[in-house]
Amino acid sequence: MQELFTQEKSIYLQISEMIETDILRGILLEEERVPSTNDFAKLYAINPATAAKGVNILVDNGILYKKRGIGMFVSTGAKKMILENRKNAFYDNFIKGLVEEAQRLGISKEELTEMILKTN
Repeated sequence: MQELFTQEKSIYLQISEMIETDILRGILLEEERVPSTNDFAKLYAINPATAAKGVNILVDNGILYKKRGIGMFVSTGAKKMILENRKNAFYDNFIKGLVEEAQRLGISKEELTEMILKTN
């Protein structure tokens, strides 16, 4: 989870995405404890409140849950939820725009499909 932050988005969002990515990669497993906000703060030299904000996004989305006095844990089904959310975001952020641009250029669905298949 030792990644560098970019200037493109807020640090708390990047913390949230790093945790999600670690869940997808199998580094953090369902029902496994995740590092504390203080751990994140020390590791990345950030304010604990910033780390907490990133973690709380995942709690609010059901990806993580709190065990009082113990810490944060990965929810059962978290990996599936993250995959679904990221697929939906991929569709919204990339596929819709790709299809719209193809239509503006007069590229048919068949031509677009051929172009995509050529990338393999």
